[in-house]
Amino acid sequence: MSWIWNPDGDAPKPPAEDNMVQDPSDPTRKVTKKAANQPFLAHKQYREKQEQEHQAWLQRNREREEKLARGEEVGPAEVDPTAEQEVELLGLLKFIVYLILIIVIAGKFFTGSFLWEYDGKWARLKTYWPNSGRLFSETYLATFDGNDPTKPLYLAIDGDVFDVSSNSRTYGPGGPYHHMVGVDAARSFGTGCFATHRTHDLRGLTDNELRGVEHWKKFFTEHKTYYKVGKVLHHPIDPKSPIPEHCDPKKEQTNHPTTGNSNPMSHSKGNTETPIREEL
Repeated sequence: MSWIWNPDGDAPKPPAEDNMVQDPSDPTRKVTKKAANQPFLAHKQYREKQEQEHQAWLQRNREREEKLARGEEVGPAEVDPTAEQEVELLGLLKFIVYLILIIVIAGKFFTGSFLWEYDGKWARLKTYWPNSGRLFSETYLATFDGNDPTKPLYLAIDGDVFDVSSNSRTYGPGGPYHHMVGVDAARSFGTGCFATHRTHDLRGLTDNELRGVEHWKKFFTEHKTYYKVGKVLHHPIDPKSPIPEHCDPKKEQTNHPTTGNSNPMSHSKGNTETPIREEL
């Protein structure tokens, strides 16, 4: 619409000379001081100021060297004020802390939770400060079976003791697996014989049953609300003592053959006991 303001088609007037400055990228031309050019012009001024400070620093250094040559006393060497500072360890740590704070505050703002509604094991302090150095005798472990309401619920598997108090409905008195606490019933986790195999004796188990024990041991170790609190010291097993009989007669007769079932805690229909089930 320039023809409205300039109907005669006259050539536009060049900008006033006092509104022109040298182009920072090309000394042979000039540019206007319009707003679009201001960032480039400001950067040019910054570089010129940096160069002046650097030259002044060089001059002070030369004067210092001359004084040293004459044997005069001088102060410590001055650091170049224009030198780029590298990020040190403290600066990196500050950056990480600020980043974590921003993420936490953003989580509270968007989800109402500082941890973005994450409630896993890594959000609990006991994961980082575990109390897993206690030693339990079998007799002492038995006192954590839920009959004393002032004590937590402890379950042991293959020597490791876990606090399962957070799931008292399952392991507390009246729960379906109350008989699993206060004892190391590792064998039952492999065979599924929860009534007759409440023992840590793993002799005679098949590879599939041993994998079942390891599966459940890993389950309790990585659970978000269960925590390892120590180890139980067992009495040595007499190698001449009989191996506990399997609750499934067919498995007992075939010496615990490895089946094709992928679940190490499930068994054939002949099993007289129910495989353990627990919500993750």
